[in-house]
Amino acid sequence: MAIVRRSIQKRTKVKQWKAIVLLLLIGMCSLLLWGCAVKPETLKNRLVVPLDSDIKTFNPVLINDAYSGIVIGYTLSGLISENPITKELEAELAEKWEFQQDGKQLIFTMRPDLKWSDGQPLTVDDVLFTYQNIIFNEKIPTGTRDVLRIGQSQTLPKIEKLDDRRISFLLSEPFAPALRTLGGIGVLPKHVFEPTLQEDPNAPEKKLKFLETWTLSTPVNQLVGSGAYMIQEYRPSERVIYKPNPYYWRKGKPYIEQFVMQIVESPDTALLRFRSQDLDMYRLRGEDYQLLKRFEQRDRYKIYNAGPATGQAFIMFNLNKGKNPKTNEPFVEPKKSKWFNDVNFRRAVAYALNREAIITNLSRGLAQTQNSPVSIPSPYFFPPEKGLKVYDYQPEKSKEILLQAGYKYNSEQQLLDAEGNLVRFTLLAPAGGRVAMGAQIKSDLEKIGMKIDFNPVDFRIISDKLDNSKQWDATILGFTGGAEPNSAINLWATDGDSHLFNKGPVGDEPPFPGREIADWEKKIHSLMIQGAQELDETKRKAIYAEYQQLVQEQLPLIHLTIPLYLVAVRDRVENAQPSSLAGSTGVTGALWNIEQLKLKS
Repeated sequence: MAIVRRSIQKRTKVKQWKAIVLLLLIGMCSLLLWGCAVKPETLKNRLVVPLDSDIKTFNPVLINDAYSGIVIGYTLSGLISENPITKELEAELAEKWEFQQDGKQLIFTMRPDLKWSDGQPLTVDDVLFTYQNIIFNEKIPTGTRDVLRIGQSQTLPKIEKLDDRRISFLLSEPFAPALRTLGGIGVLPKHVFEPTLQEDPNAPEKKLKFLETWTLSTPVNQLVGSGAYMIQEYRPSERVIYKPNPYYWRKGKPYIEQFVMQIVESPDTALLRFRSQDLDMYRLRGEDYQLLKRFEQRDRYKIYNAGPATGQAFIMFNLNKGKNPKTNEPFVEPKKSKWFNDVNFRRAVAYALNREAIITNLSRGLAQTQNSPVSIPSPYFFPPEKGLKVYDYQPEKSKEILLQAGYKYNSEQQLLDAEGNLVRFTLLAPAGGRVAMGAQIKSDLEKIGMKIDFNPVDFRIISDKLDNSKQWDATILGFTGGAEPNSAINLWATDGDSHLFNKGPVGDEPPFPGREIADWEKKIHSLMIQGAQELDETKRKAIYAEYQQLVQEQLPLIHLTIPLYLVAVRDRVENAQPSSLAGSTGVTGALWNIEQLKLKS
């Protein structure tokens, strides 16, 4: 009888342990994505896609990272948009537009009866307010303002409300990017933001309340927009959930009832979640292609190849010779600043980088070398076969350039400068996709005698150093891109908000003692202005070709490689038309027509 009792007790404990294990498994799966027993194909109208990084703000004007822009972008609309497939301009909040006065006046006519997501009327007054009070407000730091400056005078367009549906932008001179640039900026709700344009009396330094508006702590039900979706829920480092905007101007759209961006900072984790059917889309790395191609039919998805991605990936040195005006300490250690500002040093680095190894080993051959600040798919890209300077892998040439520039090697083949200092610096890279590339670059540069302290960190740390402390040596970064070169004007304008390699004071910051602007920096800025002024497409391309060549000669950015834009989309997603011009960050290139996407039952 005792044996039977012990057997029953044993079986009972086994059942209890099985129950505990089952509960743990369910708990773990729900942490991944609301329960691994629930597959996306059974969630009839929920689209789940990955977002590569968490966001920094909801404020669309203060955004300086791609991911915040992606998240808030689905909630806002501009006056017009550009179809990345047809390259044609399409009506959004404006139903038509026209140029007058020989191209110096641009008039938009708004659609009637538009509304914000909170039901308030969306009118010409909101457009006027967005530009006149927000974008053109010098107290608000934004790179968007730099993109809209016209000509050598750097004047901003003059805005005038013509009537209840028409708004005019008066340009001081012809400005080729005007239509796409002015029309593509998300319009903001005046009734939400107008009260924020007062100085906060509680702030230690008098700052506009706007600068602390729509932060990540703002309840999402206070975020008002005009796009296809509105944010329903945000959980930091986890996900963003959207619901349809009931007042979206395209009646009957979007079709998908719930849209989820799952924050997955590890590409390996994103791949696992896609393969386990927790995600509906996945941006492929080179190493993923063979595996995912093998199971494409079995697991019911399609891999789209949209050609070279837009944007650029590069290594950048801190060329800022300035000092912190509060502490009088240099942003860069003087000996390092001397290296970084030597174009021979930068050219030696460029020749030392084995880009083909990056393509072969990291991208599995599914990438191209990137030799220009203009995106390869852009019609303004100046290709090497037409004369663009390139830097092939020639480490011996790197050493030769360094020796001729006064550097030398010790008995251990370590690189020393003319004063005998060991050439050693810290290379930052965003943790995640850039880590393997950074390890390759570290290896390449150490082969020519440099000592590299490679430090992968959260992107927000790099962003803080670039924007605030200015204390950094070198970093690997990637920028998104597109067809229009002038969209990068705030990178090349010498006083631009994104002139990161030699950033000057922004907003109320005092001048930086000792900061210098090189003649080639001024020349690049001048070429960008000329390119925007020129309306003849052939002449425009010639100007931008000269700009690209100058960048390659001076190397403020040392370009690396750019992957092919490969994205896997589940068969249950209808109307997908991925395009690299629509955005190469994550799966954004497959979401440009989000309001047209449907999910099969």
